[in-house]
Amino acid sequence: MQAEKEKQMTHLDKKATSGIGAFFFGLYAWLAFVLSVLSGIVFALFLPGLERRRRWVSASARAAFTLTGMRVTLRGLEKLPEGHCIVVANHASYIDGVVLFGFMPPRFAFVIKGEMKNFPAVNFLLRRIGARFVERFDASGSARDARQLLRAASSGESLAIFPEGTFLRYPGLDRFRAGAFAAAIKGSLPVVPTVISGSRQVLPGGHLLPRHGHLRIDILNPIEPGDPAYENSRDLAELSRQRILEVLDEPDLLE
Repeated sequence: MQAEKEKQMTHLDKKATSGIGAFFFGLYAWLAFVLSVLSGIVFALFLPGLERRRRWVSASARAAFTLTGMRVTLRGLEKLPEGHCIVVANHASYIDGVVLFGFMPPRFAFVIKGEMKNFPAVNFLLRRIGARFVERFDASGSARDARQLLRAASSGESLAIFPEGTFLRYPGLDRFRAGAFAAAIKGSLPVVPTVISGSRQVLPGGHLLPRHGHLRIDILNPIEPGDPAYENSRDLAELSRQRILEVLDEPDLLE
């Protein structure tokens, strides 16, 4: 039975990644994604309670992958601390946030780049699920947002962040910005390095249509506040990078 299932998945992979099949799969994948977003917006508008809204939008995100036949494997969920923490993950594709939000517990506030405010529907949805925005290019805005993250971490809020800030078209792990790690130190919160694999193949930078593929989320052992790296935000950032590089099948762009 399992062998037959794997055979069917292999056939779907070949069909969805070749020629005209890939084109129509890409269109269908976008349709599934848009329907999931619309579903999230409708229920986020009316559902009371932040956790309820997060749970519904999370279910909508998972539905998009189910509808397209893309399997997402989550490993290491038991490694997440029971208390508040900061999850930091590599960033390789537009779909990373959707993948992570769909499969992580609903207690996390996602930190999103400020440019997403320019898309009204997405901006509304993100605000209704408690996302926090950070400016990347405006110095005064970046300083203000960094202070907000520090306050959130100090109050014990769990955050999920892509510390590279953005992703590149070519494979590799870039430098981590120190803001997330300064917040972890300020709030005495564990940092949980997390690896997303497969998203670059599904929707690479510069491509409009998603490809069929399988994705994996690896939650790694947390770095606890007692670690010597907590003496300095840059040391903590680099330790987190190295933990991710040990699992991520991409090069270190700082070498």
